Amino acid sequence: MNLAVTSEMMSGFGSHFETEAMAGALPKGRNSPQRPAHGLYAEQLSGTAFTAPRSENRRSWLYRMRPSAEHPPYRAYDGAKLFAPGTVETPIPPNRLRWDPLTLPDAPTDFVDGLVTMMANRDPASFEGVAVHIYRANRDMADRYFFDADGEVLLIPQQGRLDLRTELGRMEIGPGEVALIPRGVRFCVLLPDGTARGYVAENHGSLFRLPDLGPIGANGLANPRDFLTPPAAYEDRDGKCELIQKYLGALWVTELGHSPLDVVAWHGNLAPCTYDLSRFNTLGTVSYDHPDPSIFTVLTSPSDVPGRANADFVIFPPRWMVAEDTFRPPWFHRNVMSECMGLIHGDYDAKAEGFAPGGMSLHNLMAGHGPDVESWKKASAAELKPHKIEGTMAFMVESCWPYRPTQFALEHAQPDYDSAWGGFPKAKLP
Repeated sequence: MNLAVTSEMMSGFGSHFETEAMAGALPKGRNSPQRPAHGLYAEQLSGTAFTAPRSENRRSWLYRMRPSAEHPPYRAYDGAKLFAPGTVETPIPPNRLRWDPLTLPDAPTDFVDGLVTMMANRDPASFEGVAVHIYRANRDMADRYFFDADGEVLLIPQQGRLDLRTELGRMEIGPGEVALIPRGVRFCVLLPDGTARGYVAENHGSLFRLPDLGPIGANGLANPRDFLTPPAAYEDRDGKCELIQKYLGALWVTELGHSPLDVVAWHGNLAPCTYDLSRFNTLGTVSYDHPDPSIFTVLTSPSDVPGRANADFVIFPPRWMVAEDTFRPPWFHRNVMSECMGLIHGDYDAKAEGFAPGGMSLHNLMAGHGPDVESWKKASAAELKPHKIEGTMAFMVESCWPYRPTQFALEHAQPDYDSAWGGFPKAKLP
């Protein structure tokens, strides 16, 4: 067994890596030799079509102790009672919605069984759209493993660290960090702190990538070197294990006689990675006006329409506010994009109260939103000296497709969220 966390994480987003946990396990000069070293099996994991342009192509070659094809048939999984294979199909009101943080479960619950689906859009079979879940867990995944066949998984911890054991290596993240696990990669989640809560953004569309910088130039926002991929590590362990997969919106399970984390070596550019959000190079105005929130994009999944994202992962980190003659919080707006927001810690500068860490809000397309009354009053009267927003980290999963909340989400939304925009005084015209 070789699954120790190592400081020798590999740097670079979408880079081509090669790594082996046992000397000589990685073939040289070919991908699929007649007899791989140590009796390993060569297996390609493809994240894009074989014929995708070279600049877009993502794949890795794995050298494992058993082929992943070796498993019995899957059957429907009856756990994860708040995971929703589908969302509400009846007409959804265009109301703005917000949720308090979900409490941790009382009964022993691992990452999979603690998943709560809040909203989704599009059919995963269309290779478009995004779903947003909340995870709540108080137990390690013991002899249980999971993978998502519908899309890549972005894990956003809000409370408690996650020890992520994946086919391609081991990673540990906590609040203020994220992990991106590619479609199809098997993993399990252990809880070093005993409990954990956070968010999951599940991207069914084009793979997340770093946004183009355009006039910004060559540097800024999330820098490729700050994304870290783990070296090869494997579990050599026999015994009954459950393997759960998400496929076409539902959960399915089968049993294995061994750990599926048996990849001894691999090479390629499709691999899990972590990112420390504090490394984000925040840009903003040094003259006037609040810039569009797109300036805070960490990762983007493009759609077929240029400039209209299938999904954007956007953060609102600590930053200096120096704009002159400017209303500095986010302005009032209506948008063709749909915005799901979460709060990792601190306060969000556009909401004075009601938006707590671990909570969530949804402003679907063309829903008018912006600061609440108290935030508007405070910002309108503020002395416009340089001010640093500190002690906060909010994020947004923005999509060009309207979100459809689940029935659970509709039933547990705050009943009075619309009142946040009540009581604004009428403008006094001359």
